[in-house]
Amino acid sequence: MVGGCFSVLGIVTFEAGRHIGRTMEEGSLGLNQILMIAGLVLLTVNGLLSLPLGAFLILWYISILFLDTTGYLERWNCTRVLGIILMIRTNKGKDAADFIARPRRFWRIFGEGSIWLCFAVMLFLIFGITASAISTAVEPAQQEVLPATDILFIPGVTSFVPIFWPILALIVAVVVHEYGHGLMARAHGMRIRSFGILVAGIIPVGAFYEPDQEEMRIAPQRDRLRMFAAGPSVNIVMTYFVVILLAVVSSGLTAKQDGVYAVGIVEGSGADEAGLLPYELISEIDGVAIATGDDLTGILNQHDSGDLITMLVSSNPIHGDVVFREVDVTLTDKKSYYYQLCDGDSQCESNVDGAGIEEGDAFLGVSGIRSADSAARVYGLPISEDLSFGERFVQTAISPLLFSGVPIQNQGQTMVLEERAFLGAGTGILPSLLGIDVILGLFDFLFWIMWISFLLGVANLIPLIPFDGGHMVRNAGHIIAKIVLPKSNPLKIERIADQISGYSSLFVLALVLIPILLPRFF
Repeated sequence: MVGGCFSVLGIVTFEAGRHIGRTMEEGSLGLNQILMIAGLVLLTVNGLLSLPLGAFLILWYISILFLDTTGYLERWNCTRVLGIILMIRTNKGKDAADFIARPRRFWRIFGEGSIWLCFAVMLFLIFGITASAISTAVEPAQQEVLPATDILFIPGVTSFVPIFWPILALIVAVVVHEYGHGLMARAHGMRIRSFGILVAGIIPVGAFYEPDQEEMRIAPQRDRLRMFAAGPSVNIVMTYFVVILLAVVSSGLTAKQDGVYAVGIVEGSGADEAGLLPYELISEIDGVAIATGDDLTGILNQHDSGDLITMLVSSNPIHGDVVFREVDVTLTDKKSYYYQLCDGDSQCESNVDGAGIEEGDAFLGVSGIRSADSAARVYGLPISEDLSFGERFVQTAISPLLFSGVPIQNQGQTMVLEERAFLGAGTGILPSLLGIDVILGLFDFLFWIMWISFLLGVANLIPLIPFDGGHMVRNAGHIIAKIVLPKSNPLKIERIADQISGYSSLFVLALVLIPILLPRFF
């Protein structure tokens, strides 16, 4: 069925054009359809959509509009929603859901824990949204204007999200999310009508499961609360599972050559004057091997300002064949450098003195010193033998937050490309068999699953209808209202729950829109 929905796109293009033209002549093409096409054209002309993407979406819309009006979508059990989005249903997975949901006691306990987990995450999310809104309202002119293409997460459109791995990861994350809802529904005796995905062209934009609406309506509020919490909580659980897998895969990566590199070179320093470049690998100083930042610091501590050292450095592999060269560096004075940064501030200079920096201390003139395998090693910390159990636990717990900004900082890459170029396959049997390309591909796939699953789970807990968090607030409001007003009419309880949900949704929506819209007016 899914294949049928996609394979006809190219075939029906010509017929779709004829059909649209004919309906326009007959006056049956609605205003909504005309506005949708015009809107896509305007988005493309204004650069919010690239020309290939805009053209494809227009073609996609015309094609599914033709398939909808001619009855093909209904025949294939597909539905067009919100203009360009295609809802593809399937009965596959229902038997598996019945089997997995058999230990109902386990899933009910998991559902109860999910409620508390989701409300805890929701509180932190509300705090973050509120803090962002207040910060923007206080100094709107100081806030960065978010590009229109980055407001929504769309692989290939959002500036820091590429296409291939994020699309695959998004499919995995949304399927797991909706399957979580479905499993919890079955564990509470509610039947599943179908599963499915939502697509706009080749881009998956969501997934869904369709419960039996009557059973959903009469289900106890607590059961419905567990069901809505199941999707985000499954995503969050999967995030931490993938964090461990990512650490295991990163352990199969090692440095092609031992050494350290600098992310930045201080202007006017000895390293700068000698011509050392960022991301060049320093493997020796005066014939002594350098493998870590501590090795570099230890050698520099043996020298004074004015000393001459000779470094063996090699070019970054990203630029092609590795070229080795010797660099002679005259070390400068560390205290003078930091005093210069203080620019006469006595408190700053006092802090420099307090740090134990003395006149004559050697200063190479580099910043961000890292070992050649650091790009992979940072992902392996959750299973690192160098850390205690408690440290590994904390590192695992905060990993999704630490890595959340990686694609933004690295322009859509899971690692800085210059750092990635230093890595090779490890010496183990499996890394040797797979090779560096396969290991890095698996690493990228797991990273995007972790990143998207965490984002999907947390974002769905925004207390705003139609997100899961909004439904949870409504059901929780219903439960609380029934406890506070036990003798009230059920319709009154329902009305109170709707009011709580509606007002909270409007409040949260306003908080979300402030950082997006307010900076555009300053």
